[in-house]
Amino acid sequence: MKRILTLIAVAFFSVVSSLSVFAEPVLTKIGTYKCGKQPKQVLFSPDSKYIIMPLLDDSGFDVFSMEEKKIVKRVTPPNSSKLGFAEGLFIPEKNAFFVSQMTTANIYEYEYPGFKYKRTISTKGNWSKFIAYSSEKNMLAVSNWVSNDVSLIDYESGNLLRMLKTGRAPRGLYFRNKGESIVSLSFDSGIIEQFSTSTGKREKSLSIANAAMRHIAVKEDGSMAYISDMYHRNILRLDLSTFKITSEIKVFNNPNTIDLYNDRYLFVSCRGPNNKVDYTKRSPVNGKIYIIDTKDMSVLKTFEGGNQPTGLDVSPDGRFLCFSNFQDENIELYEIGER
Repeated sequence: MKRILTLIAVAFFSVVSSLSVFAEPVLTKIGTYKCGKQPKQVLFSPDSKYIIMPLLDDSGFDVFSMEEKKIVKRVTPPNSSKLGFAEGLFIPEKNAFFVSQMTTANIYEYEYPGFKYKRTISTKGNWSKFIAYSSEKNMLAVSNWVSNDVSLIDYESGNLLRMLKTGRAPRGLYFRNKGESIVSLSFDSGIIEQFSTSTGKREKSLSIANAAMRHIAVKEDGSMAYISDMYHRNILRLDLSTFKITSEIKVFNNPNTIDLYNDRYLFVSCRGPNNKVDYTKRSPVNGKIYIIDTKDMSVLKTFEGGNQPTGLDVSPDGRFLCFSNFQDENIELYEIGER
């Protein structure tokens, strides 16, 4: 009898645990907060205490305190007068934070906590944007929008290891196979490519006509990737083992940054339709945020953001969602509950 009761208890707690992992997210807005000009990305610090905003049309990146609910610091890297700060990356095991600057093709390393400046690394590319890191290879990767390549950089020395020639305007990156391979998204060529990091040779590729792929989010086990395609207004589900699209779902105009919550629910920032005069100007309508259930690729919820929601991130502790409104020069912060 005791053994039977034990088995029942184990089964019960397994079910409860499973339900809690896949509980639907419920959002409660905390507030909207002003920041610098053109917040291109938002990202939470590893301890979920701060939100960082690289500013495309301003002098560096803003640091927002979750405790104080305000910007507590503007960090101005070298060459800050040249503007163009696009993307950031925390590497917790190195106590490091990196930010990229398109106009100089540099990435800048800072200590975290504290954001003390450490060094400048040249990518040797042109118009550098997205940054990724492989802990197994101790290697950085940076996508270069104008030179159509990806820089592989040794973390310790900061030296360039090799350049990977990609499709036009590479954007999102993801290391896989313990850093032996890297996946690159091409915005202008509509190609998803996988390269060997040791030889530089292309291992796999998948072409989608007219696609404009921006960002990639990957399940914890590395089996499935989700990709935003701005041209077709699609979120794609890519099986990384077969390198085939297994599903797709239509969203609002210009889907940008995406992030997974509980390894199942995908948050998507949709910038909205382009201004007919110039896509860099305010959109005629506000953008939208989508929540997609990746189990069946269905839309769970949509709600309105500000003008051109662009950056988006879920906090490492899973408690908060933040996204930036590019033209409004602000961020919106939500608490994530479950039901």
